[in-house]
Amino acid sequence: MDWQPPAIGARATRTRKITADDVVAFAGISGDHNPLHFDAAFAASTRVGRLVVQGGLTTALFNALVAMDLPGPGSVFLHQEWDYPAPVYIGDTVTAEAVVIEARADKPITRLRCVARRQDGVEVLRGECLVYTMRPDGSSQPGG
Repeated sequence: MDWQPPAIGARATRTRKITADDVVAFAGISGDHNPLHFDAAFAASTRVGRLVVQGGLTTALFNALVAMDLPGPGSVFLHQEWDYPAPVYIGDTVTAEAVVIEARADKPITRLRCVARRQDGVEVLRGECLVYTMRPDGSSQPGG
C-alpha cells in the first residue's frame, strides 16, 4: 500500500463531553487519583476552583483523532508536545482539532498542530505532534 500524505492544511476534529464516569475510568487505568479530580473541597480550595479532568483525557481525544481520522488507521505518535493553558472541568464538552502542517512524501510521517477548546471557546490544550502511519504491507517501521 503506497503512502499518500495528507494535504497541508487538512483538518479533523473530535468532540466529547467529559463526564465524572470518564474521570473514574481514566483513574482506574492510569492510577491518577489526584484530589483535584475527586475531592470537591480540595479542588475548591485551589486556583482551579472545582473538580477538573485529568489532562490525559483531553489528550486522549487526539489519540482517537490521529488513529481514526487524520492521518487515520495505522497512525501512532512519535512525539507530542502539549501545553495546558486552562482546565477542563467535569461536564465540559471539548473539541480537539488537528491541522496538518507538514507531511513527508518519502516516509509516512505527518506533523500536526493541535488545539482543544471547551464549549465556551477557551483553549485548554495546544501543541504539536509527530505521527507515523503504519502501512498494512509491513514494509516500513518508525525511524526507518
